[in-house]
Amino acid sequence: MEKILFIVHRIPFPPNKGDKIRSFNELKYLAQRHSVDLLCLADEPEDLKYKVDLEKLCNRVEVFPLSPRIAKIRGGMALLQGRALSSRYFYSKIMQRTFDAWLQTKEYDSIFCFSSSMAEYIFKSKALSQLDSIKKPQLFMDFCDVDSDKWLQYAGDSSFPLNKLYHLEYRRLLKYEQRIQNYFNHTVLVSTGEAELFYTHCPECKNLAVIPNGVDHQCFSPTCVDSTIDLIAKKCAPAIVFTGAMDYPVNIKGVLWFIEEVWPHLQQRYPELLFYIVGSHPTAEIEALAARTNIFVTGFVDDIRAYYKLADVCVAPLHQGRGVQNKVLEAMSMEKPVVATSRANAGVQAVSGDHLLIADTAKDFISMTCRLLDDPQQANIIGRAARDYVISCFDWETNMLALEALLLRPEKEGQAVGEEGMHD
Repeated sequence: MEKILFIVHRIPFPPNKGDKIRSFNELKYLAQRHSVDLLCLADEPEDLKYKVDLEKLCNRVEVFPLSPRIAKIRGGMALLQGRALSSRYFYSKIMQRTFDAWLQTKEYDSIFCFSSSMAEYIFKSKALSQLDSIKKPQLFMDFCDVDSDKWLQYAGDSSFPLNKLYHLEYRRLLKYEQRIQNYFNHTVLVSTGEAELFYTHCPECKNLAVIPNGVDHQCFSPTCVDSTIDLIAKKCAPAIVFTGAMDYPVNIKGVLWFIEEVWPHLQQRYPELLFYIVGSHPTAEIEALAARTNIFVTGFVDDIRAYYKLADVCVAPLHQGRGVQNKVLEAMSMEKPVVATSRANAGVQAVSGDHLLIADTAKDFISMTCRLLDDPQQANIIGRAARDYVISCFDWETNMLALEALLLRPEKEGQAVGEEGMHD
């Protein structure tokens, strides 16, 4: 049994959004097999109550409140100091002191960092620097995706002066990611596409692995039975569903694009068609959409499966972002036909026409959505194939076995690791 110190930028419970879904499943798997201590931050005060849930999994847990206002100030100061704002946004001196104190009182085999911002606790740790080489734990970083590239996308989609600021953060964060990759024993990304992108910036890296996400297939199942779910999912008209955190810029831009470019044409053809925007923390701009005919903005929901069951078609009209889109995996696991952009499918790598339909322009999005609405039989065939694909390729147990094997490796070796045959 390994002794692991797990540090993560957001409390990994409840697992109801992209990064928390991945960090929770990694934590749960490791904690069931090893002794895990957890340090994390909570940027929403109501999340502090979930410490008790994590204490059921881990040996010990500390959760530190993070003020978004102070975090933004700290990030701004980092920019003025010539550093990436992302490197300081999630930094807490109190958490650093606890991190060092735990290192001084317990001999860990591994330190598992979830997201690049957690590397700051490694680089600033006096306790870690004082350990001799024999007692130093292995350092493991789960980047999830190449976060610096998101800032490059933001720069390309923004006007002056934000485009300059975003491009600056891209350059600095990329340099920071390269530093992490060179310093840590093992680094991980969520998909082959993310790894290939990282290799273009850091071709000499030798310790990069690909560990995909998974889906709880039993939970996200078309046969799930729950009275609340069934009540919500009683159909009164055909419905399209989008799911995702609605304070995330990528989701906001995707929904607004869909509303302006696609929705009017669909509504003209199907006057009774409903569109559900399902996700927590909708911005004022998103909330205002609920004033339009047949558009519903739910905010946070207790069980998102109710809305997947309600859907005739699920959409992922994302033109930015990186990594694996959990919204796509969950919908596919529920046997729902999905229309997605190439960007949204990049980490899923489903085959268009077999497992989902790809559409990158408004014209194609309209055409593919109509195709599914007009032909329920084909929609059902695609939905069933989608679930089969997700079960075979995105199983948490299988993927976490690979993660554990990586953690148990003695040191970084002289070749890259990852999916079969990748950069061998």
